[in-house]
Amino acid sequence: MERSPGEGPSPSPMDQPSAPSDPTDQPPAAHAKPDPGSGGQPAGPGAAGEALAVLTSFGRRLLVLIPVYLAGAVGLSVGFVLFGLALYLGWRRVRDEKERSLRAARQLLDDEEQLTAKTLYMSHRELPAWVSFPDVEKAEWLNKIVAQVWPFLGQYMEKLLAETVAPAVRGSNPHLQTFTFTRVELGEKPLRIIGVKVHPGQRKEQILLDLNISYVGDVQIDVEVKKYFCKAGVKGMQLHGVLRVILEPLIGDLPFVGAVSMFFIRRPTLDINWTGMTNLLDIPGLSSLSDTMIMDSIAAFLVLPNRLLVPLVPDLQDVAQLRSPLPRGIIRIHLLAARGLSSKDKYVKGLIEGKSDPYALVRLGTQTFCSRVIDEELNPQWGETYEVMVHEVPGQEIEVEVFDKDPDKDDFLGRMKLDVGKVLQASVLDDWFPLQGGQGQVHLRLEWLSLLSDAEKLEQVLQWNWGVSSRPDPPSAAILVVYLDRAQDLPMVTSELYPPQLKKGNKEPNPMVQLSIQDVTQESKAVYSTNCPVWEEAFRFFLQDPQSQELDVQVKDDSRALTLGALTLPLARLLTAPELILDQWFQLSSSGPNSRLYMKLVMRILYLDSSEICFPTVPGCPGAWDVDSENPQRGSSVDAPPRPCHTTPDSQFGTEHVLRIHVLEAQDLIAKDRFLGGLVKGKSDPYVKLKLAGRSFRSHVVREDLNPRWNEVFEVIVTSVPGQELEVEVFDKDLDKDDFLGRCKVRLTTVLNSGFLDEWLTLEDVPSGRLHLRLERLTPRPTAAELEEVLQVNSLIQTQKSAELAAALLSIYMERAEDLPLRKGTKHLSPYATLTVGDSSHKTKTISQTSAPVWDESASFLIRKPHTESLELQVRGEGTGVLGSLSLPLSELLVADQLCLDRWFTLSSGQGQVLLRAQLGILVSQHSGVEAHSHSYSHSSSSLSEEPELSGGPPHITSSAPELRQRLTHVDRSLRQNGRDPPDPYVSLLLLPDKNRGTKRRTSQKKRTLSPEFNERFEWELPLDEAQRRKLDVSVKSNSSFMSRERELLGKVQLDLAETDLSQGVARWYDLMDNKDKGSS
Repeated sequence: MERSPGEGPSPSPMDQPSAPSDPTDQPPAAHAKPDPGSGGQPAGPGAAGEALAVLTSFGRRLLVLIPVYLAGAVGLSVGFVLFGLALYLGWRRVRDEKERSLRAARQLLDDEEQLTAKTLYMSHRELPAWVSFPDVEKAEWLNKIVAQVWPFLGQYMEKLLAETVAPAVRGSNPHLQTFTFTRVELGEKPLRIIGVKVHPGQRKEQILLDLNISYVGDVQIDVEVKKYFCKAGVKGMQLHGVLRVILEPLIGDLPFVGAVSMFFIRRPTLDINWTGMTNLLDIPGLSSLSDTMIMDSIAAFLVLPNRLLVPLVPDLQDVAQLRSPLPRGIIRIHLLAARGLSSKDKYVKGLIEGKSDPYALVRLGTQTFCSRVIDEELNPQWGETYEVMVHEVPGQEIEVEVFDKDPDKDDFLGRMKLDVGKVLQASVLDDWFPLQGGQGQVHLRLEWLSLLSDAEKLEQVLQWNWGVSSRPDPPSAAILVVYLDRAQDLPMVTSELYPPQLKKGNKEPNPMVQLSIQDVTQESKAVYSTNCPVWEEAFRFFLQDPQSQELDVQVKDDSRALTLGALTLPLARLLTAPELILDQWFQLSSSGPNSRLYMKLVMRILYLDSSEICFPTVPGCPGAWDVDSENPQRGSSVDAPPRPCHTTPDSQFGTEHVLRIHVLEAQDLIAKDRFLGGLVKGKSDPYVKLKLAGRSFRSHVVREDLNPRWNEVFEVIVTSVPGQELEVEVFDKDLDKDDFLGRCKVRLTTVLNSGFLDEWLTLEDVPSGRLHLRLERLTPRPTAAELEEVLQVNSLIQTQKSAELAAALLSIYMERAEDLPLRKGTKHLSPYATLTVGDSSHKTKTISQTSAPVWDESASFLIRKPHTESLELQVRGEGTGVLGSLSLPLSELLVADQLCLDRWFTLSSGQGQVLLRAQLGILVSQHSGVEAHSHSYSHSSSSLSEEPELSGGPPHITSSAPELRQRLTHVDRSLRQNGRDPPDPYVSLLLLPDKNRGTKRRTSQKKRTLSPEFNERFEWELPLDEAQRRKLDVSVKSNSSFMSRERELLGKVQLDLAETDLSQGVARWYDLMDNKDKGSS
């Protein structure tokens, strides 16, 4: 439509961009300005306004017709009208372009993304997915620099491998003393940097860079071990990942950066093309390795918490702290459950669909945990807790992978990943997370624990942890970081100190350090040929109770056979140190007079700072309630919780097992005894030390024997906590210091899973020797039906040199007590309880200032005679003596349902009650080699062949233990009575064909009985093949009279041992024959 030239331009909707804050769907009329030529005012509301708007629009269109009317009235040609219209349109277009450019320039300064949206004629919500504003920059200039430097880097690597790495490899293993690098070439394909991202540093003294690197190279490195004529190497390698580079500390002098730290936040993708690896792994010291293990070790070496530190200035301080800084925090991961998992098990060639046996792998960097397997369940409940150290935020990720356990290859069920930064922001994150790559969800509760540099809140943390049910390990209250720096003036290695069989004279040691807190031990690297080593390493420990735990430090030679010095440091010292830090020299004991160790120890308290968490009011905690009040419960009786009728133990109560350790024998032990100044070589006097679950045992000493036989049995209560090991050490007994004969370890998980282990174990750290152990897991059964059989079997397999074997396991859960009496002169109670069974006892923690303590503790005891033993309980007050006691005969448990009593028990004082759960489990051996069956003692004249067999002890022989054992349990039924009085029977045993005193055995004599019970065992030491050529002559005799040496024969039986399976043992009844062949007696 035409417009008059004098009329202002009427911008189109496209030419009227709204302000950035306007809604995109606002009508264009809202932005229209009133026509200045109209002279009208804005229309008012209602019909008058609408009429005025119509008239204004009609008037504007009439004005457009005026130029046409005037041209016609003057008589001008139509061409003049068209020419004027063309001029107007051209001017309008130029003006619009200028206005559009000015608007775009103004908005460029305000919002780049809004301008992009306007340019694309789209709103911000309509931006396509491929439009992004990345903070990762390309660095082609950096790739050009790397390509230029690459050949010179190859020269440096060749020098580093030849002068530093090769000597270290040669010194690490005696089989690699001829190890050399024959070829080192990095190739022509350099490392490429795909992108660079710069993070604002956590502190002003550092710069953080993330380099996305990719290396597909033609590197070629060849090695040779001349002693074994072995050649191997690397030909080609691929590496892909994100490398974090930290420049710190920033200094005010050239080169402005003190050191460069490099590491991978997540494990990179690594692929190495090996050449000759099979030959290399045939070397004696490397035969236990594999290609996969080497790849995993290399990849893990590059991942947090491991760092590569390159100092750029000399004499850089705190190198160990830069290489291993304190964590940013701790994340406590509660792996609770999963739901909706996919079914992977199939039966009948896939026709029948089963379920899955899920377990989860929880990973953060190199810290990996594996949950237990839940059989046949698509909605498993794990309820497990793990603690991980977080070093880099953002960047590190928590990864959970769920698998289906199978005999061959486990099936993948899904995974989830979560950046630790989200946990830091939320403090507590409790949610169901979907599994990627599968179906279902996993339920996690994640807690961020801050690190406090003072012990002010330690008691609060400990009280909170006591109320937290956590498995497989209790929650930690603190962490300890040990920076091991150096040692000075360690003793020289002399022939007097070192074991003679290792043939080492006077020389400088190769020291390494073992650091232990309870059952967790970490080792440093070995520094070769020096008595002033420098380690500069860091070690991290989780602490459950810093007030009572100790740090044990052992400085040893690299063979672990010689201790160069020791140190025991109570961690309570750190609690009083400034900022919980000790940075000093420590004097070593059992070492030289000037031997000392320099360490820096840093402790940090783990504190959960969240508004969602309220620390519980713990009975016995000062200030928990008004101690002057008679009623410890606050509020009215309506608000008080009801008194529980039964205990509420956690799920781990009563799940303990008993491990029966049978130390049989050893072979080829090294000789330690020397006579006449070492000129005459003797033997050894060996004994065995066992350590497991915080307990230690020791066998008897076998004199002058390099192939000793101990034949001792030990029992220990164990749990299913992963990572436990049975530590076994063999020593030679001497008058001064016992000599080391070797050690070995057995993973407890192996025995608990299989139930039984009978193996010869090679002794480590010595030239020769092996040890024969038999381990059996005993699982308590809540039934007394098999108790008599267990007692019989225990008596049959009992060895002479061992304590009486346990027949049951007693588990006690002490929950609480109420209404404890106050003594005269005392206002408050601080009660604790002691539980005693036989010579074993357990003391609970002390709950201060309350007459209704809540202990929430459990204890377990080995029971040898359940019919006669009892549980003795005493409740005592700190400084007030006995408040009450309780005696519970275990015979009451034998008649209880499921062998369990769970109720309130009244104390003997008449005042006070305790709520406890007592649970008995019978220990049935499945691998004793004997069977016990019920039997009765009848004196009828029926044949003995009608009696049920009594399985008992042998005759028993094993090929490894050349010993014949005979357990004579009963001689029963119808012994012959010649006179009026019953006989005084005994049994004589003779190992034919020998009839001398050396093979003759005799039982004790039983008075006046036709059904004697002996329960005695006899042993003959001889090889198995020789035993099978013998016959055992068993005679039952009785004394004729008091004054006569004549013996009356009541019956006899002769056993051909060749017809008996001595390796398994057998127990049965045998018919006695009289001496005159009168038939069965």
